[in-house]
Amino acid sequence: MKALFWIVLIFALAAGLVVAARYNTGYVQLVWPPYRVELSLNLVLVLLALAFAIGYALVRMLSGMLRLPARVQAYRLARRRQKAQDTLLEALQEFFAGRYARAEKAAASSIQLGDHAALCAVLAARAAHELRAYERRDGYLAQAAALASDSDAVKVVSEAELLLEERRHQDALAALQALPRKHTAALRLELRAQQGLRNWEQVLGLIEQLEKRAVFDAGQARELRVRAQVENLKRRALDLGALTEAWQKIPAADKRDSKVAAAAAQCFMALGAHGTAQDVIEQSLAENWDSALALLYAEPKSGDVLRRIERAEGWLQAHPRDAALLLALGRLCIRQGLWGKAQSYLEASIAIEPTWSAQLALTQLHEQLGNPEAANRHARESLDLAIERLRQTTERQVPL
Repeated sequence: MKALFWIVLIFALAAGLVVAARYNTGYVQLVWPPYRVELSLNLVLVLLALAFAIGYALVRMLSGMLRLPARVQAYRLARRRQKAQDTLLEALQEFFAGRYARAEKAAASSIQLGDHAALCAVLAARAAHELRAYERRDGYLAQAAALASDSDAVKVVSEAELLLEERRHQDALAALQALPRKHTAALRLELRAQQGLRNWEQVLGLIEQLEKRAVFDAGQARELRVRAQVENLKRRALDLGALTEAWQKIPAADKRDSKVAAAAAQCFMALGAHGTAQDVIEQSLAENWDSALALLYAEPKSGDVLRRIERAEGWLQAHPRDAALLLALGRLCIRQGLWGKAQSYLEASIAIEPTWSAQLALTQLHEQLGNPEAANRHARESLDLAIERLRQTTERQVPL
């Protein structure tokens, strides 16, 4: 419909021009002495229109010729960029398909093309790392560093991750320092580096930052924090002042955790602070019951043993079938010389859960009582249980 409209319009204009030219009797006179030329106005208008059309065509042609080198250069640049993008896409496809040699070759070719060169260098470095070609990897990383700024996140994060996989924790941490502001991925890598370097105080700070960013749920964050607290306490197990200071800095909720409390108690006992170790165990068990921690309650060598027996017997009312608590009571009674109660507690512990440690305690008890036959019997049973436990542990560690 639109085309028909334009056809009708053109014919109408043509008819109008023909009619106007027919009734136009004007002329144009050109004088150049001694010459004089007279032309009809219609012819002059036609000649002017032709002259304009020819002039316009010549100007366009000349302009096109002048712009031809720039257009050729732009075309070559566009083709180069397209080739670079195609090569980068090929490198990405090969990398994620696990064909690392092809990925490295394609990424290296894309570096030479210049488009996204830093990204291609990082990709080539990752591919070379997977091929364990560490010298080539380092070369690509050096290229990436030259092509990108020191704070380029892609280069820094990739370099740190590759160094961590090689267990070069200090180098990875140094690489991450180039970032002026660390994002979540960089913080996670820094956490791994600090864990590898056993800088547990820094680990605790990073866990808090990542927990605020919802990287870990409450359970994961607690597990990581507990491990860091335990390791931090163990590092200070040679200095009572440093250990006490570290223990005081731990939040109250973490102090009640059985693993943290057990580590602290063992460290305090190793330094001779048995009373502090006893208090740590009692406070933790008052909040959260843990059989392993209850067994540790018999370890402190000094302090009021009778008070500890009374405290443990109070716990026994709430946990009458806890084999570890019964074993702890048996050991405490042996230390206090309460032979009858000790034997009853130890035999009750074995009846619930036979363990080599309870059998060994009974061996020591009968040796004190002068019963060599009973002592030998319990010693053999203790040895058998210890061998069986060792066998089970070995089978779990070395699956068939």
